[in-house]
Amino acid sequence: MSLTFHWFLPTNGDSRHVVGGGHGTPATASGRDRPPTVAYLSQIARAAEEVGFAGALTPTGAWCEDAWLTTAMVAQHTERLKFLVAFRPGLISPTLAAQMAATFQRQTGGRLLLNVVTGGENKEQRAFGDFLDKDGRYRRTAPGRTGVVAGADRRPARRARPGGGRGAGPGARPRARGLLRRLLAHRG
Repeated sequence: MSLTFHWFLPTNGDSRHVVGGGHGTPATASGRDRPPTVAYLSQIARAAEEVGFAGALTPTGAWCEDAWLTTAMVAQHTERLKFLVAFRPGLISPTLAAQMAATFQRQTGGRLLLNVVTGGENKEQRAFGDFLDKDGRYRRTAPGRTGVVAGADRRPARRARPGGGRGAGPGARPRARGLLRRLLAHRG
């Protein structure tokens, strides 16, 4: 059995202290000793890559820089390090999420990993436009969903009906079900 180790990109800023903000707690002076610039985060990513870490977790939330944009910029300064982007289904459309993931994979040579995050504090989720309670968010990301985008858009897919015409037929599936998985598998 082999183990894979990942590092952490402090997209809220960094310091020598363990606690300094995040997930509903205000950033304190200790959390902002070093601002999360692309140059600084790239330095961390290159160091993690050099010592053998496979990837780096990038958090999501109102308290930190956007994970998708930050890792896309930092990836340009590394060669092998993968980026474990924290992703909250329901905050962006499934099709957009699939497009973003596929683009990231193509532009970085397959270095995107997704960390499906059910959600943080209710107040923060509402600020992003997600009004499901915690139980509803867990149902949305329940095991058995196809990819991270399934369940985020539950409208039936349009498909051809026998004899012509289009519309939602029996067994129609959510629009993006499996799209992300197929797009991530295609790297060229």
